Amino acid sequence: MASLEEPLRTVVGGKAATRLEQAFGLRTTGDLLRHYPRRYAQRGELTDLASLREGEHVTVFAQVAKVTMRPMRARRGRLLEVTVTDGNATLALTFFNKVEFWGRQLSPGRHGMFAGKVSTFKGRRQLAHPECKLLGADDAARAAELASELIPVYPATKDVSSWDIEKCVRVILDDPADLAWIGEAGDPLPAALRERYQLDGLAAALRSIHRPADLAEASRARTRLKWDEAFVLQAVLAQRRLAASALPATARPQVAGGLLDAFDARLPFRLTKGQQDAGVTIGADLARDHPMHRLLQGEVGSGKTVIAVRAMLQVIDAGGQAALLAPTEVLAHQHCRSITELLGPFGQAGRLGGAEQATRVALLTGSLGAAARREALLDAASGAAGIVVGTHALLTEHVQFADLGLLVIDEQHRFGVEQRDALREKARDARPHVLVMTATPIPRTVAMTVYGDLDTSTLTELPAGRAPIATHVVPAASKPHYLARAWERVREEVGNGRQAYVVCPRIGGEETPRPGRETNGSPAAADDPEAVVGVDEDEGGPGRAPLAVLDLAPALAEGPLAGLRLRVLHGRLPTEEKDTAMRAFAAGLADVLIATTVVEVGVDVPNATAMVIMDADRFGVSQLHQLRGRVGRGKEPGLCLLVTEAPEGSRARERLAAVASTLDGFQLSELDLEQRREGDVLGAAQSGRKKSLKLLTLLTDRDLIGHAREEATAVVESDPDLAGHPALAAAIGSLLDEEQAEFLEKA
Repeated sequence: MASLEEPLRTVVGGKAATRLEQAFGLRTTGDLLRHYPRRYAQRGELTDLASLREGEHVTVFAQVAKVTMRPMRARRGRLLEVTVTDGNATLALTFFNKVEFWGRQLSPGRHGMFAGKVSTFKGRRQLAHPECKLLGADDAARAAELASELIPVYPATKDVSSWDIEKCVRVILDDPADLAWIGEAGDPLPAALRERYQLDGLAAALRSIHRPADLAEASRARTRLKWDEAFVLQAVLAQRRLAASALPATARPQVAGGLLDAFDARLPFRLTKGQQDAGVTIGADLARDHPMHRLLQGEVGSGKTVIAVRAMLQVIDAGGQAALLAPTEVLAHQHCRSITELLGPFGQAGRLGGAEQATRVALLTGSLGAAARREALLDAASGAAGIVVGTHALLTEHVQFADLGLLVIDEQHRFGVEQRDALREKARDARPHVLVMTATPIPRTVAMTVYGDLDTSTLTELPAGRAPIATHVVPAASKPHYLARAWERVREEVGNGRQAYVVCPRIGGEETPRPGRETNGSPAAADDPEAVVGVDEDEGGPGRAPLAVLDLAPALAEGPLAGLRLRVLHGRLPTEEKDTAMRAFAAGLADVLIATTVVEVGVDVPNATAMVIMDADRFGVSQLHQLRGRVGRGKEPGLCLLVTEAPEGSRARERLAAVASTLDGFQLSELDLEQRREGDVLGAAQSGRKKSLKLLTLLTDRDLIGHAREEATAVVESDPDLAGHPALAAAIGSLLDEEQAEFLEKA
């Protein structure tokens, strides 16, 4: 064996190698050695059988309690039923083949490892014909060995058991060379770094994580191997940061006496301390001659739009233009109106009532009429419009800018990498500065904040005058009178002169309804990988399709909300109808707006004080928080009711209870991250189980990641090409495939 790149088939044989590749994508010795145990067991330590969940592929360590052999009823032959126990709970093992053999082997009192898929038969949990690994007299040498050491339990499948993997790992570790062939040259962590943080060498860590003498040794090995992942990843990102710093950008310094100063003087409110600090930081970034790449994150209603407008005006004062990319037409129209109102006469250049020193705000969406579209395109191309607000329509080849200096991306998780890059390429001679904004940080955003190359500004304060929001879970299935009371509360709010939202997961009429998504065929819907966590099969939610706006609206009009002025809003409506509905609601001409998640972001109606979210368990944590932020935007207290049919004790109810318990969006983002994980940090997946990271987790390893970032940055700055660190360069090369490299190039 010569390297970690040795093909597995030359080490463990072709048959085993094929199974490992098919099951886990493991092709080399290094791949197998980095298929780490997920836990360790000891002979006297039995698996908690009560914690097993139906549908899981599990490997359990248990004791045989009872063995029964009986004739089968449906066909000839006998079956074997074995009951194993951990001392508290039991699990049935059912064998249809090799009945006589296993009847002799599985005698009461024997300990063993049993693997299979958990199912239920007649109310009892079972493993049907499981894989078995017995410990006892027939395997005395191995049993004695296992009695004194930890037993690694690997992630496994129905075709490749944990002990199959352990057997293959043993072939490598039992080699007389004992991983000595890795050597110093094969270790991606510099010796000085390992000494500073008291880390084992790579060979020792790999040996210890698979064959630890005790849990302390396993823990040391995990820490060292976490460093591998963090350091290599941070080295990649440090290289990207270094490359980005060399890219040209036009400096846009603040100009005294310009539009920004005039705008600040016109503001009817005082900026919070956080807004002031973020403004200073962003202003300094814009004044540099390399591109800003900054994330502005803050609570719903924390005033991110004002910060973005101030940055746009600084760029306009310096001779450039700004583009704001919004995920939906409703939000684009909302942004255009709010920015125009904020600017007042300074946003009406060349028009009646416009100030002498002013710019123009243009709106560009896919559904604009021909005349309006031509005017918007001309304003953007000529530079007459200093601010261009739009949806995906901005990405088309026909849209040109005179001098694009700043790209603002609202709700950045709604856009794919390619879309952001397409707009960035519209800058003429240099790359534009980029400001991305999000309210509640979603898992990928949080991950990239810590792992990635985004500079970050955070707004934690809410502007003065924001009202509190009370949130309650409404268990509609078990307590239908609670739902009746929810509709009464809506009528009470309307009776007091206020307004309400009712939100449903889908529009209605879709062939294949998808929970919590605007299924209108728009690019925004297609490129929204993080909009919602769909209900899991085991979450306990209703088995029916999610409630739809087009179904609920007439039922409410004829039932509990009869007599109120109802409006419907969803993504399939023509743009004019959507805008009309939103304008009517904002003007107080409608009492209740029944909508999909099209109202999730950016919609600002201060008189709206109540929101009822139907099938709330169909939405993700971040999305619920975003929706809730549409109420309480005025002086009156807000009310958010989360209606669900999920049973008490289910994961869905736990998630809703967490949302109801706090208004802290950053705390909720932690919960969202815990549930959905970081995704593939170097790939295109923005949620779900991670690929490039096996041990490292954002929730528990922040400090380690921070140290790795500092160390990797120092190494890359002193040796950008890593000529003096060949093992690190090789590790980066094996981590990044072409697709991932392209992603980083565009990120």
